[in-house]
Formats: sequence, structure tokens, C-alpha cells
Amino acid sequence: MDEKMNYYRIPREEWLGFYRNGEAPMTEEELENIKGFNDQISLQDVEDIYVPLTHLIHLHMKEFESLTLSKGLFLHRYVPVPPFIIGIAGSVAVGKSTTARLLQTILSRIFKRRNVQLITTDGFLYPNKVLEERGIMNRKGFPESYDMEKLIEFLNRVKNGEDEIRVPMYSHSVYDIIDGEYEIINQPDILIVEGINTLQLPANQQIYVSDFFDFSVFVDADPKLIEKWYLDRFGALLDTAFLEPDNYYYQYAIGNREEAFEMAKGVWKSVNLKNLEEYILPTRGRADIILHKTEKHIIDEIYLRKY
Repeated sequence: MDEKMNYYRIPREEWLGFYRNGEAPMTEEELENIKGFNDQISLQDVEDIYVPLTHLIHLHMKEFESLTLSKGLFLHRYVPVPPFIIGIAGSVAVGKSTTARLLQTILSRIFKRRNVQLITTDGFLYPNKVLEERGIMNRKGFPESYDMEKLIEFLNRVKNGEDEIRVPMYSHSVYDIIDGEYEIINQPDILIVEGINTLQLPANQQIYVSDFFDFSVFVDADPKLIEKWYLDRFGALLDTAFLEPDNYYYQYAIGNREEAFEMAKGVWKSVNLKNLEEYILPTRGRADIILHKTEKHIIDEIYLRKY
């Protein structure tokens, strides 16, 4: 069955007309700081795509708060509104990190009294030492490389209103968890959770990570395009890594560039493309919104889940 039967297909020109009451709540300079390596996005994209998207999220938030109030009336007790959690999924290099940071910024500006925080699921990868001990270093990014029990426990604690929750820090420059360093999540009103595995089915757990989500976004594009963006990003990383001996990419930055790109193409084919086809794409139909990208990261279509 075609999963997109469950969605309204909305061309960009139609989508941008749904909510025209808002301007991009940021400057060009702020947008430059938000977007990731080689991600191309303009303030016009923010106004056309993301401002209407945050309005839709607000509609979901109001329904969420209304249901919480109704539960309290039913139970004859005060029921606090739990954090509203947004999941963002998609392939490596598709631009989901930019989407996550954009939403965090816009939601923070629109809802000035709300505490909007962001985490990536990279912090729940097992450290490289553990992956090496288990013989799955070459499966980094695949479901078995994540401590899903810890991620589910974290989301449960967030929903229950705990404060000062520590999340392990992951560094892309050293390609590993940073021992002893943490991000602190402190009772957010809105939490954005970004990662390739946010909508994936559980291996042994009795609960899905996505069971904690109140809204979810999948950033989509043709795999051939994503490969191009992945290699472009790899090149951009090499252009800076040669100045940083501790950087994971330093060895490739100071070596033969052609050989480095051959290695990157091999990693894309054997790891990232395989992961995309086998584990990430099959989760696309679980998202509330699919943002479809074409050349130059331009979002040309939006798919809104019917039910």
C-alpha cells in the first residue's frame, strides 16, 4: 500500500497560503548561525514553510492542552500539562538538524513564556568503546548502536516533569560520546527530539520512542540528492578539519582528497544508504508531516497526515 495515501499532498505554493500572518522571527545573520553544513535555506523559506508549520504545531498544542484539562475534570484533580514533544526524523545529511534548530528558534520567539529545548538522539549512541567491544562499530547509526532503553527512560522522565535531567553529549568532530559531559534538560514546555531513529520501531522494548511524541516531522528527499549533500558536507568538513588534529576527519583532511572521497562514497553506500533504506524510510509513514526536499534543499511539497 502506498503510504502517501494517508496524507494530503500540498504543493509549496498552496502551503504558504495557509498562514500569512507571520514574518520570519529572525534575522539573516541568525539564520546563518542556525543552518547546518551546506544546508541552503533563506528567510523566504522560513516564512513560506516554517511559519505555517509552527502555526499547525500550535493547533496541536492547543488540542493537547485541552485534552489534559478534560482529563483533570474527569479525574476531579489537577493534572499538570506535560511537555509537548516534537520528533524530527530523516536521513543523515538531509537537513533535519537545521529543521530542529529552526523550529526551536521560531517557537521560542512566538511563545516567549515557553521553555523550548532541543536534544539529538546522538547522545544515546553507545560510546565507540562499547561499539568496538560488541563488534558493531561498522553499524554505528543502525538501531542496535543506540541505547534505546536509556532514550525511552529519558523521555518518560521528561513527560513526568522531572528537572535537571542529564543527557550524554556527543561530538561529531571526535565522532564519539564525550565522557563526563552532559546537556541538562530542565522541565521544558516544548522539547524537540531530533535524530535518524526517532520514529523507529523498538527492538525489544514494549513502547515506541514515538509514543512520547505529540507531533512528528520527517524530512525527506531522493536518496541520490541526499548522497550529493552528504558528500558536499564531507568536503566542507575536510576544509576545516585540517586545522584540528583532534578532529575525527583530520586524517582525511591531510591525506589524499580523492581517496578521502572514495572512502566517503563507500560509507554512504554500505552504511548510510543501507540504514536509510532498511530502517529510516520505513518510518516515514509514522510522521504527522513530511517535508519533501528537492535540489538545493528547497521544500517543494508538504504531506500532512490525514488520520
